[in-house]
Amino acid sequence: MQDIKSLEPKVVIQCEGLCKDFGSFRAVDNVDLCIRKGEIFGFLGPNGAGKTTTVRMLTTMERPSSGKVWIDGYDTDTQYLLARRNLGIIQQQNSLDKDISVRENIMHHALMQGMSLKDAREEMKGLCATMELTDRMDDLVENLSGGWKKRVSIVCSMIHHPDVLFLDEPTTGLDTQSRNLLWKMIRALNRQGTTIFLTTHYIYEAEALCDRIGMIDHGRIIAGGTPQELIDMFGRVVMIRTDDYDDQTVTFFPDRKTAMAAAGEYAGGFNTVIRKATLEDVYLRLTGGMS
Repeated sequence: MQDIKSLEPKVVIQCEGLCKDFGSFRAVDNVDLCIRKGEIFGFLGPNGAGKTTTVRMLTTMERPSSGKVWIDGYDTDTQYLLARRNLGIIQQQNSLDKDISVRENIMHHALMQGMSLKDAREEMKGLCATMELTDRMDDLVENLSGGWKKRVSIVCSMIHHPDVLFLDEPTTGLDTQSRNLLWKMIRALNRQGTTIFLTTHYIYEAEALCDRIGMIDHGRIIAGGTPQELIDMFGRVVMIRTDDYDDQTVTFFPDRKTAMAAAGEYAGGFNTVIRKATLEDVYLRLTGGMS
């Protein structure tokens, strides 16, 4: 296959036919993805859908059972080091050393990336200002909250100026304030040109942050597009009917007028609500959580 970078300069992550088997169980099943430079791409799916396994293959931490991955045009099979140098990764469990300071953790990661002390100090200063970490540099990591640890992890992952940052469910377990602060940091990094691949099972998070979303369930991609394109898949308006036994039926319509006409047929015997469709409606419909 020709070098993707020469064919499509705006593509920075691509995979074709990506599969991962654990014995007889297929965790990731024939996944195709194409992420453009400068995007915040959301990978949305329930727990156990295959999100983390996919990320581990895309970031070269796990070999696929079959399929191919390219990062910035580099084949991760034959050009592993070139592909890997363009990545920053923040996993669900941070890899920080809790017994040393924020500064020492960051410098350790920089030196592991082969940076000089001078370059590392310069990059650390700028990134820590962006992450609002300047006043916490001498704090021990074990004394930081989950939100502050995430910020340190971001600096460690960005110190070598990767083109792409992978965030695997970064807000899981964070309180509302820490989550909103992390969202702010993600947007700031993206404005600086970083392409971000974000996995989440929070629908509101994907809708708030992402330019495009890929939905995965049982290891398969079930839908993809902008949040609005996904909402438009079934209709812009939903009618929700609830009977006396609280069984709920949701029906999609192209517009409110059509929904109102349909609702008139059920007057009397049902409680009926008509409203705009949401990304959650589509997600539940596609993953089998909606009748």
